[in-house]
Amino acid sequence: MKRHYLKYFFCPHVAIQILLNRWIGIPFSKWLINFIVQRIFRLNSDVPFQVHFTSTVIVGKGIFLGRNVWKSFALSGGCYIQGGNSIYIGDDTIFAPGVKIISANHDPQDNMVWQGAPPIRIGSRCWIGANAVILPGVELGNDCIVGAGAVVTRSFKENNTILAGVPADDMHRCHSYSSSNEMASARIKKNL
Repeated sequence: MKRHYLKYFFCPHVAIQILLNRWIGIPFSKWLINFIVQRIFRLNSDVPFQVHFTSTVIVGKGIFLGRNVWKSFALSGGCYIQGGNSIYIGDDTIFAPGVKIISANHDPQDNMVWQGAPPIRIGSRCWIGANAVILPGVELGNDCIVGAGAVVTRSFKENNTILAGVPADDMHRCHSYSSSNEMASARIKKNL
């Protein structure tokens, strides 16, 4: 036997954990605690994919996930996802802890009813930063980044956008520098 395989012979639980991490796609301990909270204690039990035990998911009309998006749901804690008017999330999109995706507002005359709105559509390979908020009817293009703490109130359908601020705006439009050299020279002129 090769020397580095001996540790798995003497510690089979380590070998099992490594295999499960590769098979499941997330750390086994995280998977296990999420499973216990979701399937035994019945929190978020109506959600067909695994959800972090500190997150809240309200399915509503539906939440439709692309490939590998479930991993962010399982790993990112403190999220609030409300699918009252449907949410579509593209392949390989990731999000950080504390993200809020809210697809429906309450009716002002009856707080128990959600108002109709277009669904939220988030493109493929997007990255949503910590504590970002995405509000009803928003559409985001592919490969976009939503900065931490941003509140996205309107759609940005273009690909490769970087959004930040409250309310969120496209950072390429805010800073229309064509190169990093122009940015550096503008910073130097400002300091003079």
